[in-house]
Amino acid sequence: MDGANLKKFLVYGSYGYTGSLIVEQAVKQGLHPLLAGRDEKQLRAQTEKFGLEYRAFSLDNTAALDSALQEVDAVLHCAGPFVLTFRQMAEACIRNKKHYVDISGEIEGFEALAAMDEDAKHAGVMLLPGGGFDVVPSDCLIAYVAGKLAGATHLELYIKGIGSGVSRGTARSGIENSHRQGRIRRDGKIVSVPNLWDSKFVDFGRGPSRLVSMGWGDVSTAYHSTGIPNVTVYMSFPAAMVNMMRLTRFIGPLLYTRMARDFIKWLIGKFFAPGPSRKQNENGFSLLIAEVTDGKQIVRAKLKTPEAYYLTALTSVEIIKRILSSDFKTGFQTPSKVYGADFILQFDGVQRESL
Repeated sequence: MDGANLKKFLVYGSYGYTGSLIVEQAVKQGLHPLLAGRDEKQLRAQTEKFGLEYRAFSLDNTAALDSALQEVDAVLHCAGPFVLTFRQMAEACIRNKKHYVDISGEIEGFEALAAMDEDAKHAGVMLLPGGGFDVVPSDCLIAYVAGKLAGATHLELYIKGIGSGVSRGTARSGIENSHRQGRIRRDGKIVSVPNLWDSKFVDFGRGPSRLVSMGWGDVSTAYHSTGIPNVTVYMSFPAAMVNMMRLTRFIGPLLYTRMARDFIKWLIGKFFAPGPSRKQNENGFSLLIAEVTDGKQIVRAKLKTPEAYYLTALTSVEIIKRILSSDFKTGFQTPSKVYGADFILQFDGVQRESL
């Protein structure tokens, strides 16, 4: 896509774990993103490594934010927890008529950005949250099965990661959103349910795995992509994490103060590894099954993808390349709405099969 080389994009939060993977992938593909974030020391080190320019500023510095956006055509927003950062960046993108992509998986952000649809259309820009593992592969898989059963009323999505891990940023986002409990979509509306509201044993092909319900991003986006009004997402977690989630049902209120959340996030930064190792990126993979029904028929399909963080770098950079080559739709979009159910199939290591 030669046109992509004529335009620029900004990566905010470029020196975080996933942001670094994205910058590395972008450079590998011949792109030259403008790096940005709050920490000038980390930006300078990243700039020296890749030979790129940077801008250091806080999202609260509106003048600096607007100035940086005037240098680019699109933003890839990687600074979480997104519930604390998406609005400043998205509003700035609309204000400056720049396209917005993020790698969030947070329902509140998806729904808030959906409410900005008309403003984005008026500005002539696209708002595409969930440009990474959450929700590109699942959204494409859901669109695929929904396309095979018109009138489906219920969707269940099952996710299992193998040989990967969790980044500091993901863990911090989980803590920031810990007070919101679980979420499902029922009759078109997102409703809160207790953590571990439901569990199931699902066979991905290697014997049954126990999965628990959680408020994954598709609870929001699947409805926008397909119109299916009832959505539940289940995910596999290590036993220790499931026990911790169960514990929050009883001691949750103690964790929901700002001071408690900030302290736990500080502990994560102190003792957590930045994210999965390079070997885990290369060898890990994820399995997803989407199942839709209209009460009479059931359609199921499975997707295998590369490791989640590595896939996030691949999908988000590809989305940016398409935007810079004028392949976009204005307004709020989901990956499958703008690029189709087969978008995910272009990446090495992705396999889809009907069940």
